[in-house]
Amino acid sequence: MRTNIFARLDREPEPPKIEIPRMSRTRKALLGGTLAFYLAIVIAVLADSWLVTLDWKVMLFRPYQQWPGLHAFLDYFVVLGQRGPTAVMIAAWLGWRSWRQHTVRPLLALGTALLLLNITVGAVKIGLGRLGPHYATQIGSAELFAGGDIFPSGHTANAVVTWGILAYLASTPRARRYLSITSSMVALGVGATTVYLGTHWLSDVLLGWAAGLLILLALPWCEPMIGRMERAILAVRDSVLDRLRARRRLAAPAPVAAGGPRPVPVRSGHPEDDDAPREPIGAGHPGRTAAGRPPSQLTQPRPHAIRSERTPITPAGSRRPPRSRPVTGG
Repeated sequence: MRTNIFARLDREPEPPKIEIPRMSRTRKALLGGTLAFYLAIVIAVLADSWLVTLDWKVMLFRPYQQWPGLHAFLDYFVVLGQRGPTAVMIAAWLGWRSWRQHTVRPLLALGTALLLLNITVGAVKIGLGRLGPHYATQIGSAELFAGGDIFPSGHTANAVVTWGILAYLASTPRARRYLSITSSMVALGVGATTVYLGTHWLSDVLLGWAAGLLILLALPWCEPMIGRMERAILAVRDSVLDRLRARRRLAAPAPVAAGGPRPVPVRSGHPEDDDAPREPIGAGHPGRTAAGRPPSQLTQPRPHAIRSERTPITPAGSRRPPRSRPVTGG
């Protein structure tokens, strides 16, 4: 008996009861506070306030020159904020969870969060057009509306969303607590690393943290849409599986009952392919001529003889050719 490899995998027999986050009062309060912080950062940068001055002071301090020993490690650490690698890693883990729990909600939640991230952060980046520290042209200027795409920090916002979605989808309060702490540390580290490397202003990072947190806090409003998408996907999957099962049932041979008639095999028409025993021609059949055929078939050519009637090509006995006299001498 063959062993199915998927039977060994630890898959839950029934879909677990997953608690979907709701828009509670605490979440709404956090959402309002984060939105106010977001708007305050944008207004401060637009007004060339003390925040822009702080951006220039940090940039002229050049942290990557103050602690050059950290540069090699932080070059790899900042990859945790890039959208491509992090999305692939998180999607692989959430895909495993979806298979185990018989649901596609984790993948749909990740896709929705990344879509909101691209729309909101991308729109602000293009609309404000701020240049980065390496491309700044005037000291003390906010470098806005200059064709850049640096404000807010995409690395920071992506780190908040991709790692924070793990805490958002946690199935137990303890796991949610630990994952929230871990994702916060990763997001803070990625944002600080971009400032160290000089690729972002400090205000870019602050706005990136706020942008990612806004998406996670507002994600419960998208849960009804995610539920409808999940039901539609599962309905399509069930219909496809039903069609495949129906085709297999039609293609499978019908079972034969015990003692019932069995299907007659179809012969190809060649005498050589017939394994049934045959009687010699003309034996025991009256009305046939001495040649073994009825008079009406005397003028017809005789078919080829079957294998059992063919005469052997070589005479009986050893088929080894006679050995010639051995040659001696030279």
